[in-house]
Amino acid sequence: MEIHDDRKLRWQSWLVVAAVAPWCALATVQYATSDWSRATQTGLGVSLGLALVVWLARAATPPAALTGGVITAVLSLAPLSLSGRDGGPYHSALPPLVALFLLTFSATRFGRRKKEQLGVAEDKRGRNAAQVAANLGVAGWGAAAALSFPLTGSLYAVVVTAALAEATADTLASELGEVLGGPPFLVTTLRRVAPGSDGAVSLAGTVAGASGAAVVVLVAALALGLSPGKAFCAGLGAIAGLFVDSLLGATAERRGWINNDGVNFLSTLAASAIATGALALQ
Repeated sequence: MEIHDDRKLRWQSWLVVAAVAPWCALATVQYATSDWSRATQTGLGVSLGLALVVWLARAATPPAALTGGVITAVLSLAPLSLSGRDGGPYHSALPPLVALFLLTFSATRFGRRKKEQLGVAEDKRGRNAAQVAANLGVAGWGAAAALSFPLTGSLYAVVVTAALAEATADTLASELGEVLGGPPFLVTTLRRVAPGSDGAVSLAGTVAGASGAAVVVLVAALALGLSPGKAFCAGLGAIAGLFVDSLLGATAERRGWINNDGVNFLSTLAASAIATGALALQ
């Protein structure tokens, strides 16, 4: 993922935040006021704790930690497991979300000196609110929908898992590919380009991204009780979304039509849509 966006397209970053944070916050407040149970209190407490940890670890700016806390809250409360609402926060998307954080945090810190030499290292202040919303927003949407419009079955679980897995894959592919892989190539032309270029991919980065997605899907499957078929749909969506990210980066982003936050948001949205389509074909 690119770290700095074109200022002319910054409105897209704010649009992503505006599209995600209010709905997640509203869904959380509505659910908490209607069901102030111990499970709800635990979910909110865990969300606040994770937001503080992220901020203290300098993995995110204060507004980004707040945005992440709001999204984490709705992901912690949404009844995504097959056991329903009585399962508590650990039958929510919290376990795969924690897996995402641990994997992406480690990948961002890995080989930082080399990334600084290449000029692709993340800002030392951490991610901003738009970057957090772009990566977690679609998963937050799915969780908020599960709270506001509950459905039987595991549709929301597959949607959320695919989005989280794609966000993990994208971050690992770029952060580890810049350090472990050789010169990347442009996905549309196969020409070698500089590390950090929009739409650049590498074999090492792709393998790392796919592996990260697999870990998140596995954690989600164990936590939410997903069948192998549903887990496969989520994983398929995540890997497809990773290639959508590279394609959008090599085309629309390189032409200045969309910034990196928009690319990341649309890629996670594509991952969830593809996973949903695969689920419908089962």
